[in-house]
Amino acid sequence: MSTPTGAPSGTPVGAPAGAPPAASQRAAQKARTRRALLDAGLALLEDQSLSSLGLREIARAVGVSPTAFYRHFHDVADLGVALVEESLDGLRELIRAGLAQYGEDADRIDHAVDALAAHVRAQPEHVRFLVRERHGGVAPVRRAIGAQLDGFAEEVAGVLERDEISRGWTRDDLRMLGETYVDHMVMTASAFLEAAQGEGPDEEHVARTARRQLRLISLGRRHWMSESPGG
Repeated sequence: MSTPTGAPSGTPVGAPAGAPPAASQRAAQKARTRRALLDAGLALLEDQSLSSLGLREIARAVGVSPTAFYRHFHDVADLGVALVEESLDGLRELIRAGLAQYGEDADRIDHAVDALAAHVRAQPEHVRFLVRERHGGVAPVRRAIGAQLDGFAEEVAGVLERDEISRGWTRDDLRMLGETYVDHMVMTASAFLEAAQGEGPDEEHVARTARRQLRLISLGRRHWMSESPGG
């Protein structure tokens, strides 16, 4: 049967003019289902660890079959790895932009702490997931978090290397500095999350403490002397 005049090629007979092709509709539906599975997994992780979460529980929350789950993820660990990437991408961009934009340590510190506090307020579920699963029982997710944080530390080291104060620093020293900043970021994010949950010091106290700690790191950086290899 020929396609009616004026209907785009591939448009089913009787479909409204300008309707998206069936393949595009299927792709959009697949993307929506994947998004729903990620959101459901994250919501279910509020009160439990990933190691105790079953794919049937996630599928049931979305209203799809376990078979449908497998069209998007190999298993729950695979979904967890996707959540790792999603949880850290935005935060890495915020911190990276601040390091590149500001040259003075005080400005960088203020931006980093403010950006971290805002990120935790906006995405507490993602932060809770990262903090809990960083040392959790699902090895692929634990490794994914470690790899993401390692890459982040390398990026931070690369930015700090361009500072005048870093002249003469060894690559190992720069890497150590990057790791120090990233470890502090994770610790501070965890503290902000506890504050939001009414546990421990409030957000203002956490921010003030984080700034003081970062200033201490900054001061130590100015007086650091690289050791000779094997020293």
